[in-house]
Amino acid sequence: MSEQLALLGGNKTIEKENEELFKWPIITQEHEDAVIRVMREENMSGLNITKEFEEGYAKMLGKKYGLTSPNGTTAIKEAMFALGVGVGDEVIAPSITFWASVLQVYNLGATPVFADIDPDTLCIDPNDIEHRITENTKLIVITHYGGMPADMDAIMEIARRHNIKVLEDCSHAHGALYKGKEVGTIGDVGAFSLMSVKSFAIGEAGIFVTDDRTVYDRALLYGHYLRHDEIESNDLKKYTGMPCGAHKNRLNQITAAFGLVQLKKYPEQKAEIDKAMNYFCDQLEDVPGIKPIRPEKNSGSTKGGWYYPLFKYVPDELEGLSLTRFARAVNTEGSHCSPGATAPMHLHPALTEMDIYGHGKPTRIANYKGDNPDVLLHQSLPVSESINPFAFEVPWFKHFWKEEIDKHVEAYKKVSENYKLLLEDDNKELDKRIGAYSSAFSSMDDY
Repeated sequence: MSEQLALLGGNKTIEKENEELFKWPIITQEHEDAVIRVMREENMSGLNITKEFEEGYAKMLGKKYGLTSPNGTTAIKEAMFALGVGVGDEVIAPSITFWASVLQVYNLGATPVFADIDPDTLCIDPNDIEHRITENTKLIVITHYGGMPADMDAIMEIARRHNIKVLEDCSHAHGALYKGKEVGTIGDVGAFSLMSVKSFAIGEAGIFVTDDRTVYDRALLYGHYLRHDEIESNDLKKYTGMPCGAHKNRLNQITAAFGLVQLKKYPEQKAEIDKAMNYFCDQLEDVPGIKPIRPEKNSGSTKGGWYYPLFKYVPDELEGLSLTRFARAVNTEGSHCSPGATAPMHLHPALTEMDIYGHGKPTRIANYKGDNPDVLLHQSLPVSESINPFAFEVPWFKHFWKEEIDKHVEAYKKVSENYKLLLEDDNKELDKRIGAYSSAFSSMDDY
């Protein structure tokens, strides 16, 4: 392919983007009717539709209980409380994830302890978990990052051997499979953000699922005071009538009604997305400089709805061309290439120095029982700290429209095949800024 790159004055590969290829969620008349019905019945703050949605979502995953919240952040915090996380406990989590996977532990008086990630999956590395476990470790949080299932067999083996609970944050991975098992069903609790940009999108909401009745009851006690009559655990009944976490976590039923419709629509939509994204990856599998991050074929693992689809950048195959230069060229062709993953949490000042609640010390170690808090505040996680110049987000197709997808494939191939033209003016220093907190924490994600 010898056509001049658009960045250098040539014609764009994609002159006009097909917006329908990316529009999400896909809103139908059935969605609109369901939402309007709730409003006309003045039933926004009721519980009947919400409970029906919870039951449907849990059934979809083969779990006994589902409990909604106003957002995924709250669902995760509620699940942490329900799993017994409290003052002085330690919670292990990946550093490369959105803050809402773990920062809620501050509200519970616990301490986040970060582990490194696997450079090929960008999920928590099981080999970096066990040596971080102490007598105070209560929970391991797993993020199926970018829709990629984490290595749950290894993680669960470690957790069970040490009698530690596992919380799966599945906010990137709705419908993804790990060796044939749906993510969110393997650990003790699976939590999901259902906000409008996620692959299972119903507006602004969260949900967690579990088979543990005590966990479910504790979550009801924490922030669902109008549902305390559902609590079965005898040792909790005397506390009913007050939200024992001082929170009101009821979901509005406009969102729940939208969700009920989406339960019917999502399986077909997910299959369409999976077909489109795997086709895109297949066409680029052998293109120099880029490598799809996805499960191996015929492994029984999938990426579900492919929220936040990521590739790995291999600059050595392009004579060291920087990711920022490569991405700019792809974007100028009319496709989409966003450099970086998430900034590593363990380096953020809110986790290394800020005294949020007036403890007289960094909040991170305010209730830490270990012997060497300075080590905790200054963790070194080499992969997390170096991954951002080697990961990038690609277009997230919602339809298998082959001719449209082929245009984006062509854009990537064109840049890769003409990379030598980009080397001369390459400012590699820009790659050092990828994953800066000012951008990564404000734009990539929301729970």
